[in-house]
Amino acid sequence: MNRFSIFGELVSVEGKRDELVDILQDAEKLLLVKNADCQLYSVNISPDKPNSVFVFEIWTDEASHQNSLRDEGVLALIMRAKPIIQNIQRHYTLTTVSKQS
Repeated sequence: MNRFSIFGELVSVEGKRDELVDILQDAEKLLLVKNADCQLYSVNISPDKPNSVFVFEIWTDEASHQNSLRDEGVLALIMRAKPIIQNIQRHYTLTTVSKQS
């Protein structure tokens, strides 16, 4: 079964990466517990990009991802993160074809 995946980079304002990581980890907990359609929400950092946070998400389908953006808890986290985000880049939209469930 093919799934919808996103790999993106969120660039924080200078010195706010750890705060952004905390918010995205809250999103990870919320989505993985509350939304069965979110199969993976991975928050990652790189020593080469000290203001960037990379997020890899796997969803049952694109509609499920879009619907999650209307959830009150997700919207609250987005509002917390907005003031410390300098830029968001969606590097890739992918189709996950792994046979693992």
